Amino acid sequence: MNDQHKLLISELTKLLLGGNAHISLQDSLKGLQPRLRGVKPDDMPYSIWQLVEHIRIAQWDMMRFCKDADHKSPKWPEEYWPTESAPEDDNAWNGSLSQINSDLDEFIELMEHSDIYQKLQHGDGQTILREALQIADHNAYHIGEIIAIRRFLGDWG
Repeated sequence: MNDQHKLLISELTKLLLGGNAHISLQDSLKGLQPRLRGVKPDDMPYSIWQLVEHIRIAQWDMMRFCKDADHKSPKWPEEYWPTESAPEDDNAWNGSLSQINSDLDEFIELMEHSDIYQKLQHGDGQTILREALQIADHNAYHIGEIIAIRRFLGDWG
C-alpha cells in the first residue's frame, strides 16, 4: 500500500467514524435519556430508536455486500426500518449500538486490506470506495436527524 492509499484510507476512516465535519453517532447519542429513545416528535416519521436501527441495518447490508458475493439485502424499504418505535429493552439498544460499531470496524479493516478501487465482481459497478462514501453519507444524514429529534424533544445541549 503506497502513501497516497494509506492517506486516503486514513481520511475515509475519519469520515466513517465522525468527528471532523460530522458528529459521530456516539456523540449524537451521548446523554440521551433512555425514555426518549422511542419518542416520535409531532410530524416526525420516526424515533431515535428507529433511526439507530436503520443505520445498523443499512450499514450491515453495505458491509456484507462488500464481503460476501452471496449476500441478500433486506427488502426495501420495509426490512430496513423497524416497526416498533422503541427498543424492547436496554439489551436491544446496546446490542444495536454494539453491532454498528463492530460492523464499522470490520468495514474499516476491509478497506485497509483491499483494493478499494476495484469493482466488486458480484456488483454492477460498486467498489469498496463507493460503499465507504455511501456508508459515511448515509450515517451522517441520519445522525443529523437524531440531533434534530433531540432538539425537538428539548434534549440537546
